[in-house]
Amino acid sequence: MINFSHDEHDLRLRDEALQFVKTEIIPFEKDPRYSDHGPDESLRVELNERARRAHWLAPQVSPEFGGRGLSHIQRALVFEASGYSILGPIAMHCAAPDEGNMHLLEIVASPEQRKAYLAPLAQAHWRSCFAMTEPPPGAGSDPGQLNTRAQREGDHYVIEGRKWLITGADQAGMAILMARAFDGSRELGPTMFLTELPRAGVRIVRLIDSMDSSFSGGHAELALEGLRVHQSQILGEVGQGLKYAQVRLAPARLTHCMRWLGSAVRAQEIALTYANTRTAFGQRLLEHGSLAQMLARNEIDIHACRQLILHTAWLLDQGKSARHESSMVKAFVSETLFQVADRCLQLLGGLGVTRDTQVERIFREIRAFRIYDGPTEVHHWAIARRLQSQHATHGSAA
Repeated sequence: MINFSHDEHDLRLRDEALQFVKTEIIPFEKDPRYSDHGPDESLRVELNERARRAHWLAPQVSPEFGGRGLSHIQRALVFEASGYSILGPIAMHCAAPDEGNMHLLEIVASPEQRKAYLAPLAQAHWRSCFAMTEPPPGAGSDPGQLNTRAQREGDHYVIEGRKWLITGADQAGMAILMARAFDGSRELGPTMFLTELPRAGVRIVRLIDSMDSSFSGGHAELALEGLRVHQSQILGEVGQGLKYAQVRLAPARLTHCMRWLGSAVRAQEIALTYANTRTAFGQRLLEHGSLAQMLARNEIDIHACRQLILHTAWLLDQGKSARHESSMVKAFVSETLFQVADRCLQLLGGLGVTRDTQVERIFREIRAFRIYDGPTEVHHWAIARRLQSQHATHGSAA
C-alpha cells in the first residue's frame, strides 16, 4: 500500500523548525559576521546557542548525544525547514560537513571514539571537516586517485599529503582524514583517521575564494606534513575507507538536497511576492503569461524534488543503501533547483542580481551544489554503469 501522508507529529516538527528559522535566524542574514567564507565563529556560536535553547541543536543525532534521533523522513521535513534560511542549517547544526560526519561517527566509530569526537561535535563545542578531496592529480570525483599516504610506524601512522576544498577546516576542532595506509611497502588500502585540530602536522595553506559562502570555515587547502596519529584514531577498520565513505555520502547527498530545497522554496516565495506587487506595462508581473509560467514551472519542479527526496529518505529508513537512488536524486535536485533559482532571479530583474534579497545568494549557492558531493555528470555516469550492469545480468526486453 502506498501512503503519501505524514504523521501529525512529523508535520508539527517541521512547522516548529520553520517557525524557529523565521523568527530566530532570518534576522541574522545581514549580520556583518556573515562573510565571503561563511559565518565566522562568533556568529556560528551565537546561532548554535539559539538552537540549543530552542531544543533544535543537531536534531538528527540520537538522544544519547543530545539530539532527537530523527528518521530520514523526519530529516527531510525538518532539514527543508532549516534551509529556508541559508543560516538555518548552521544554527541547527545540521549543515555539511558536520551533519555527515556525525552520521558516520554514530555508525562506524568505537564507543571511545564517539565519546571523544562525536559527543563534543554533536553539542557544537567544535566543528569538523572531512578531508578526502585532493588537488590534481589526486582524489576528486574519483576517490581511487587518492594520493595522501599514511605510513605505519609502530603504533602510529605518519600522514603526508595535500588536501583542498576542505569545507570547514579553518577553526575546526576535529577532522576525518582519508589516506592510503601502508605497512612498510605493503599497501593496506584507503583508511579513515580521526584527529583533533589544530595540531602539528596540519597546516592551512590558504582559504580558497569561491562563489559559495554558506559553510562555516569556508573551503581550505591543507598540507599534511608528518602528521602522527595513533592507531586508536583509525575510524573503523584499516583499508575500509572507501566503504565508509559510501556510508557517509549516500545520506549526505540527500540531506544537501533537503536543505537546498528549503532555500529554493524561499526564493520562490520572494519571487512570487515581487511578481504580485511589481507592475509593468499596465499589469502586475504575475499577470504576464510568460512570467506566470516561470512561477508555475518552479512550483512543479519543487514538488517533484520533494517527492524524490522523500522516496529516497523512505528507502534509507527501510534499511536500504539507496546508493542508486541517492545518485539520481542528487543529480536531479541540484540541476532542477538551480533552474528554480535562476527563474526567480530572472523574474526579479535588476533586483535579482543585488543582495537586497536572498535570491542572489541562493542562486550562487545552488550553482555550487551542482558540483560538490559528485558533479551531475559523474552521477549520470554512475547511474548509466549500473544500468549497463543490470542489462548484462538480466538481458534486454524482447
